[in-house]
Amino acid sequence: MLTAVIIEQILAAIPHRTIGVFGDLFLDRYLDLDAALTEPSIETGLDAYQVVRVRSYPGAAGTVINNLAALGVGRIVPISMIGDDGEGHELRQALKTMTRVELAELAITTQRRTPTYTKPMLMTAGQAPRELNRLDIKNRLPLPADVERKVLDSLTRHWHAFDALLVLDQVSELGCGVVTERVRDRLAELGSNEPYKIVIVDSRERIGLFRNVCFKPNESECLRASPNAANLCDAMKQLVQKTRRPVACTCGAGGIMIADADGAEPSVVPAYPVAGPIDTVGAGDASSAALACALACGVNWQAAAAFANLVASIAIQQIGVTGTATPEQVRQRWRTVSST
Repeated sequence: MLTAVIIEQILAAIPHRTIGVFGDLFLDRYLDLDAALTEPSIETGLDAYQVVRVRSYPGAAGTVINNLAALGVGRIVPISMIGDDGEGHELRQALKTMTRVELAELAITTQRRTPTYTKPMLMTAGQAPRELNRLDIKNRLPLPADVERKVLDSLTRHWHAFDALLVLDQVSELGCGVVTERVRDRLAELGSNEPYKIVIVDSRERIGLFRNVCFKPNESECLRASPNAANLCDAMKQLVQKTRRPVACTCGAGGIMIADADGAEPSVVPAYPVAGPIDTVGAGDASSAALACALACGVNWQAAAAFANLVASIAIQQIGVTGTATPEQVRQRWRTVSST
């Protein structure tokens, strides 16, 4: 399924690939709070936490972009919307630290806020950091028509340049993210015209509404999209019938289940065992990036899923951050798992 030769084939080809990322960009802002410095507020009497460090990272689709950059993709083209605000500035600065990421197709608007997850992390000596209540900035009104036109135009203009396209539908509120009904319709049209184009969709709430693209749900998303299914295999078959493309369902420690459009029974590509503490935040984004890279480099779905599992096994061992994998880490991890 996966061999050292296939891994080297993928890693050698990745720098020559162009991958698009269409979807919701968030800012992940971490506020590190030193518990020893906490003081009472004179005005309220409540604890006033003291921020000793601010860490800003691209989140949602930005996590996938970060993983693509770490793997060494030659050209990464995000298509999205961010607000003309302080959070948008932080997000752009974070994206600029990544190599080979082009920012020309980001629609910047005063009509929207940059979606932001602010995560206060309370740091206490001798203890693991504890995340306090998260503070979210999200847009709860429909995407403005002019912003929608901009992202649709960018998608159409760049379509033929993409060796693969990842679509990340993060926002739960219908029509309030960049992946709108018109975007889904346009993707279905483009996918119908080029059935062999690699387009992989990851959607929290609406995976079943897409057509003529490949799906990458997790188990709960897959079952939610097929409420009449008797089990996960049945749900995957129903999704294949809807999209007429392969479906890759991530199952955590159970690996990735693949259902192809040929009508065969779904098959499981096992995960690689990991010892020690793990942090699964971002594992799905790491596997999405790796799956798209492998498919864009010409390997089949089974080998691509195995490569995705390998990359995810590296990412989840990075505690307290959204993990990524470099080519050398991939090689090193493969040497470890192939020798056991």
